[in-house]
Amino acid sequence: MDIKAQAEKAEKFRKLHQGPRILALPNAWDAVSARILEEVGHPAVATSSAAMAFSHGYPDGQRISRGEMLDAVARITRAVSVPVSADLESGYGKTPEEIAEFTLAMVAAGAVGLNFEDVTGDDESTHVELGLQVEKIRAIRETSAAQGVPLVINARTDIYLMPIGPASTRFERTVGRLRAYREAGADCLFVPGLADREIIEKLVKTLGAPLNILASEGCPSLDELEKMGVARVSAGSSAMRAAMGAFKRVAKDWLAHGSYDSLHQVTVPYAELNRMMAGRPS
Repeated sequence: MDIKAQAEKAEKFRKLHQGPRILALPNAWDAVSARILEEVGHPAVATSSAAMAFSHGYPDGQRISRGEMLDAVARITRAVSVPVSADLESGYGKTPEEIAEFTLAMVAAGAVGLNFEDVTGDDESTHVELGLQVEKIRAIRETSAAQGVPLVINARTDIYLMPIGPASTRFERTVGRLRAYREAGADCLFVPGLADREIIEKLVKTLGAPLNILASEGCPSLDELEKMGVARVSAGSSAMRAAMGAFKRVAKDWLAHGSYDSLHQVTVPYAELNRMMAGRPS
């Protein structure tokens, strides 16, 4: 990919976090889902690491290999002309040096942004020490800038999602981490697992930086979150799981020798998909 064009996409994606409209991202997991998002008018595409892992035969949690993940990201960036942000979990590296090397591979894959987690495993014992996570974020910022493509960093903390630590101090610990991530160069701050309206409003006011919320049961609507000042909302693997739910229904109907109705209710016409993929950028 042309570095200048990639840098322009990065800046466009960064500006989408500044409003006035909320950046709504029903995450993609492959080239065709990304093309559909572009086709219906989404100004950017963000991937879901869990959905991409599932589609490649792996469970979530950085079980998909680094090479397979980057190859999948590259296929998506080649399929669309809009900016692509990749959910790359904890970056497949334990040290700032390893993260810097991985950043080079992200840029080479065509990504202009990434989600970057502060846990490396399935429980709170893998929560990365704050100082080390800050160094990793700085490595992403400095390495990508040196390549001419300052990546849009969506720095994530899983304090509410896992959850990590005492409930009474979660807000303060979340703020402390996210402020440090912002100072290290993060463009947006991601708090999955949070749906409480009052806490979300308090975070928006306290952080004074773009905030990303994961859509979940009980979460305020997109319009409500926009009014609250939230900059970005992600679907995570939910969009992919919704598609799999439709396929599961078809599979059950066929097993029962039922009707074909479920096969045709939300089907994208063959000609439409074929045209869409034939018209992809490269």
